[in-house]
Amino acid sequence: MAAAEVTVMGGGIFGLSIAFACACRGARVHLIERHRVGAGSSGGVVGALAPHTPENWNAKKQFQLDSLLMAEGFWADVARLSGIDPGYARLGRLQPLPDERAIAQARRRAEEAGTLWQGQAFWRVEAGTDDWRGTSPTGLWVFDSLSARLHPRRAATALVAAIRALGGTVTEQGQPRETGHPPDLATNDFPDATPTGPVIWATGHAGLLALSSDLGQALGGGVKGQAALLACAAASQPQLFVDGLHIVPHFDGTVAIGSTSEREWVDPSGTDDQLDTLIARARAACPLLASAPVTDRWAGIRPRAASRAPILGRWPGRQGHFIANGGFKIGFGMAPKVADVMADLVINGHADIPDGFGLKEPL
Repeated sequence: MAAAEVTVMGGGIFGLSIAFACACRGARVHLIERHRVGAGSSGGVVGALAPHTPENWNAKKQFQLDSLLMAEGFWADVARLSGIDPGYARLGRLQPLPDERAIAQARRRAEEAGTLWQGQAFWRVEAGTDDWRGTSPTGLWVFDSLSARLHPRRAATALVAAIRALGGTVTEQGQPRETGHPPDLATNDFPDATPTGPVIWATGHAGLLALSSDLGQALGGGVKGQAALLACAAASQPQLFVDGLHIVPHFDGTVAIGSTSEREWVDPSGTDDQLDTLIARARAACPLLASAPVTDRWAGIRPRAASRAPILGRWPGRQGHFIANGGFKIGFGMAPKVADVMADLVINGHADIPDGFGLKEPL
């Protein structure tokens, strides 16, 4: 029997992961990226794979938990097939507790995590201070053992190599990025591309705008984020989350910090004083970063669905076309599970996708 053919449009984390999962199931995969792999938000630097709080449980939180628990095996397979280390490590995350109310809330969540996280990770309150974590106003911290890190750019490179190792193709068209109206992704936005078999559209914020236009619904758009890399050897440390700021140590002697959330912007890839403020906050929070030099500044537009949940499933009104979009800040953490269910849907015709993640046919 001939192998199924699948075309994936978009070389961000969702597109790459889905292409890899389809190739692992024996499909002949063709991934086409209009610009270059990682040209959008997936080419950033932060790589924080962090869970939602263990309370007010819902389908989105369960989906994310499943994905975070799948991540170690997923990225180990990518590393084995590609020969490239994607920088995955599950070292946990620390968050300072500012007052007694926060301490009480953290202890309630610790009890919830004992049940909701199925005994596979924990959320606990602990004391401590050192050159990495600095000081907490109360002397206490939340530590969760579910959070992990990933090196976004290495992960993308590893996925490309793994897809090719499985017989798939990855094509970068090198087209300039769009700056105006959303493109018509189904026709002329991928010049010289001839999709074969089912087509999965994983085209980031521009894809959300095009989907919204096609269905006549406001389904989402872009939010700009800025982040930075600092030179600091802290590879064995857990990540920090301080007043909304991610501080993520990577295996290559860098620490990532980020990110801003900007609904309005002039330059989609430019950095400014908002990033300078983040850097100053990171230096104040983490003593080891006080004099660490900045080695990279990054900005990009992240795809945010209006529902805040990823959009996964069939493209209404377009037979054989599928959508995987809206990863926003948790795309890398969601990627293993997104890849699994989308490969099931496209190849097997069915998948266990939460109701809130799909799209309805337009009226």
